[in-house]
Amino acid sequence: MASRMILGAIKKKRTVSFPAFPAHSFSSPRRGSTLVVAEHEGGVIKPNSLSALAAATCLPDRDSSVSLLLAGSGPSLHQAASHAASCHPSISQVLVADSDKFKNPLAEPWAKLVHLVQQIGGYSHIISASNSFGKNVMPRVAALLDVSPITDVTAISDSHTFVRPIYAGNALCTVRYTGANPCILTVRSTSFPVPQKVDSKSNEASISQVDLSTFNEDLGKSTYISQTSQDDERPDLGNARVVVTGGRALKSAENFKLIENLSKKLAGAVGATRAAVDAGFVPNDLQVGQTGKIVAPELYMAFGVSGAIQHLAGMRDSKVIVAVNNDADAPIFQVADYGLVGDLFEVIPELLEKLPEKK
Repeated sequence: MASRMILGAIKKKRTVSFPAFPAHSFSSPRRGSTLVVAEHEGGVIKPNSLSALAAATCLPDRDSSVSLLLAGSGPSLHQAASHAASCHPSISQVLVADSDKFKNPLAEPWAKLVHLVQQIGGYSHIISASNSFGKNVMPRVAALLDVSPITDVTAISDSHTFVRPIYAGNALCTVRYTGANPCILTVRSTSFPVPQKVDSKSNEASISQVDLSTFNEDLGKSTYISQTSQDDERPDLGNARVVVTGGRALKSAENFKLIENLSKKLAGAVGATRAAVDAGFVPNDLQVGQTGKIVAPELYMAFGVSGAIQHLAGMRDSKVIVAVNNDADAPIFQVADYGLVGDLFEVIPELLEKLPEKK
């Protein structure tokens, strides 16, 4: 193995047209540089990718450069590249792969793109967010480069030593990477908060286009079908300040509207347990947990959530946890800052009545 794991201590509870980019290929960066594989939407870099950038700045070699890789096609890509060039002073170069081959986030072409860029750039580290995109692409990149990836990193000790959770977040382990370059990481976004927006117009990074003349495409293994998303004004679940989650105790999709109404009053996002998703109450993009989304909001409210270990793994880093359950022995109370033993069908209506209307 290219990495060695050391078991650590038990973990405590506690988001117009633009001119075309130059056709020249990017220059090879100096040794010790980092590549951040980023996503974009609506002409801006996604928050998860900004967290990956924040993680890149945590690497101890402050003299190393950070390159940001973007791919896609059309005006949105150009807008995102312009945004990336000025969004953080740590970015020294924005690499753009402009092709319809990357219009959709399929893992195979993306992995080959990162492999191509690595062959040209020779980066020491490649970093992406530990979301569905990163989990899909980065293991394939590691396989192409014949290295071992380190996933779900929550802390960076030095350039080759990292901390990541194991046993559904109940313990932390320290991982020392002893393999060949590059060191491939996926990082937990909630552990690397995005700093206040920095406008570095006076020191914009250069924007270079990746030469795709030697890029060979193979889309036989997967096919893009469609993408759906919630069309509402609520904040994104992964980045919301407030998350209101419901469990199987809500009993039906109709009853789950109580959770939706409460989250709307609190200007928060709706979450759900795996049991609620499996029961068909809500779509699976609202699932919080080890097999869903990892969240760490300022306020996490759980109604009818028993506290299964896979769910706790996705929310235990929340700043304040409030739990309502009619079972006084529910495991959720072991991690909750505030707990109320009661009937959620009585508690939520009372909260809705007493909370002021959102202005």
